[in-house]
Amino acid sequence: MLTAIPLLALPLVAYNVLALTRGDIWGNVILTIDMVRGDSFALTAGGLFVFVSVVLLFLEILKSTRTGTGSIVDHLLSVVVFVVCLVEFLLVSIAATETFFLLTTMALVDVIAGFSITIRAARRDVAIDPNAL
Repeated sequence: MLTAIPLLALPLVAYNVLALTRGDIWGNVILTIDMVRGDSFALTAGGLFVFVSVVLLFLEILKSTRTGTGSIVDHLLSVVVFVVCLVEFLLVSIAATETFFLLTTMALVDVIAGFSITIRAARRDVAIDPNAL
């Protein structure tokens, strides 16, 4: 039953904990890498957060290919995560950041992809015998 928990709920909780305890840390540079061409690449906390969230979105899309009653619960909980993200983005000041907007967009993609993949898989599972009519 733990597999029914949407993975994007983890970054949602992590964002809220970090934003409430640390404040606006999303622009802080975590890592700087000197590039071959002479420039430098700066990875911010927000960029790292979005990267981890994209990896979790990929895993969540892989989870949506499963069929069964657990997948229905997973899709419904993904919708709840998206609604929470959307409401928080619109109403809470600490969520009015680019990082949280991207997390909200990933939650929307998760919902759309989950239902689309499930519908596509269900279509393949249904076999109609043309001779039965």
